[in-house]
Amino acid sequence: QVTLVESGGGLVQAGGSLRISCKVSGRTLRSYAMGWFRRAPGKEREFVARISRTGGTTNYADSVNGRFTVSKDDAENTVYLQMNSLKPEDTAVYYCASTLYITPQTTPDKYDAWGQGTQVTVSS
Repeated sequence: QVTLVESGGGLVQAGGSLRISCKVSGRTLRSYAMGWFRRAPGKEREFVARISRTGGTTNYADSVNGRFTVSKDDAENTVYLQMNSLKPEDTAVYYCASTLYITPQTTPDKYDAWGQGTQVTVSS
């Protein structure tokens, strides 16, 4: 059974930083690419970032490129999203997800396992 558990969300002021984590059980990160998505109130779930199985390739949405960094620790089977220079428009529930696709995927339907999400709120 595969489980993904996000943690580390919270309330932060605009301009601040936050790191959220995703602990994966039941599959190894060396075999799966991992993605981060978010859903803001009243909006569709959108792609944020993705890291390849090897960790050698990362991809970002234009809205977070240069501010967010995705990384992982294979020994801990955990993926991280470091978020800097946060803006109120980054407020959302953040989800991690895994996929067998080797090529970068930015749509939710390409990911087969999801966490329950963690709330990130950025105050102005």
